[in-house]
Amino acid sequence: MKVGVVGAGNIGASVAKKLARAGHDLVIANSRGPETLPDLDGVAKGTLDEAVEGRDVTFLAVPWVALDAVTAGRDWAGKIVVDTSNPILPGFVFADIGDRPSSAIVAEKVPGARLVKGFNTLSPERLERDARTVIFLSGDHPEATKVVAELVESAGWAAIDLGSLEVGGRLQQYPGGPFPGLSLVQQD
Repeated sequence: MKVGVVGAGNIGASVAKKLARAGHDLVIANSRGPETLPDLDGVAKGTLDEAVEGRDVTFLAVPWVALDAVTAGRDWAGKIVVDTSNPILPGFVFADIGDRPSSAIVAEKVPGARLVKGFNTLSPERLERDARTVIFLSGDHPEATKVVAELVESAGWAAIDLGSLEVGGRLQQYPGGPFPGLSLVQQD
């Protein structure tokens, strides 16, 4: 698959490296430009537009405060977007999102996209280990969640679909949900 990763921090880089090792066509980008990106084996450095346009799936792996900067002004219609964010502000302060699931807010920032929540409950070290680490997914578009689940499985992780963003998104939301930090490994 052609995959874009917006955000080259710990989560974005971990996801990009593991998906590249699985043979996917990866482009990683950040808001500062390709020249500021780390060298990752099998991962092309690109612009924000290159990480979104022409990609089968785009991961948003940026801090909560950076979501507006990387999503504004782009055409998200019909795209599959994976929301890895947690509503945490600098200084480890929880953003006031009221009683809404955080992915409902992210969905508003990518209008027309088919949003899938995932990859937000584990540390980068757990994402990179060679085990069938469970990745929880939630989304309101079953066909998009299925595509992301196939991507997850192809890289050696184990996908578990928790259902809609309203139900499953709340289960994996940090803070508040019961699944953040829960590290499960599927045994074969």
